[in-house]
Amino acid sequence: MSRSRLLLLAAAAVAACWAGGAAAQSPYPSRPVTLIVPFPAGGGVDAVARIVAEKMSAGLGQQVIIDNRGGVAGVIGMRVAAKAAPDGYTIVMSHTGITSINPTLYANPGYDVLKEFTPIGLIATTPIVLMTNRTFPVHTVGDLIALAKREPGKLNVGTPPPGTGSYLSAELFKAAAGIDFTIITYKGTGPLTNDLLGGHVPIAFNVLAPAMGNLQAGTLRAIATAGPARLVLLPDVPTIAESGLPGFEAVLHYGLMAPAGTPAETIARLNKELRATLDSPEVKARIVADGGEPLPSTPEQYAADIAREEPKWSALIRKLGLRVD
Repeated sequence: MSRSRLLLLAAAAVAACWAGGAAAQSPYPSRPVTLIVPFPAGGGVDAVARIVAEKMSAGLGQQVIIDNRGGVAGVIGMRVAAKAAPDGYTIVMSHTGITSINPTLYANPGYDVLKEFTPIGLIATTPIVLMTNRTFPVHTVGDLIALAKREPGKLNVGTPPPGTGSYLSAELFKAAAGIDFTIITYKGTGPLTNDLLGGHVPIAFNVLAPAMGNLQAGTLRAIATAGPARLVLLPDVPTIAESGLPGFEAVLHYGLMAPAGTPAETIARLNKELRATLDSPEVKARIVADGGEPLPSTPEQYAADIAREEPKWSALIRKLGLRVD
């Protein structure tokens, strides 16, 4: 990401919080707020969004309504959000794939994070998990690598759409392990989890939230996690890095954004309620239960997070030669 584009994103966040804007005609919010979730219901992004929306509704005094606009790794939902009125009544759930991966992976994502959106704040971080159907005879990272080497390209591995962190984790895994397998992409983590349960795809790189209940019930099996350390919820599951691929790490950051031009005082109010939501013991517990870790921030800190993450993922995309038209 160029210096000028980084400055543009940071400036948008600062301006949204501190620059003077037109005074609202009535106290904000005076009606329900729509939260666009650019992925199908039942997936990891949707799970985090619903946890936050429920608590923020109480703080704002108006309902935060979830509007799932899934498709093309978040591209469709982001395009819709970019065209929304910048009045605080439409906000969007974002994550690393949307802010730091899609702009490089897609030839024309149809939205510009830096020009068309203003950060509200971060929500949480969550790792990606390598998991299998319980009947699949692969129990370790070593088993997976050995199988893929015996039958190059024949093994099907499920992921959410191209552009998601889970998808890129699969590509990174292939490159790091020196193996080849066929990636089967799904519209979201919910459909992926369902097909993994049904045995239609034997193994997947997936986020934890939609699969946690099945992992605990034993209908799915976690082989390894892609975070820097083992998860509290899965203490017996090793990281990929400690399973033979040192340095391997892939985590997702979730946050809220608003259309560029949203009034400063509105962004400040939304950030205040988001931070209060994340400070709630109930919300903290629910995020942790889904395998995440709360990550409250200011709008400026979210802008800085995007600035850090984008170069890392874009460099990987270019190295692997990935491009989606």
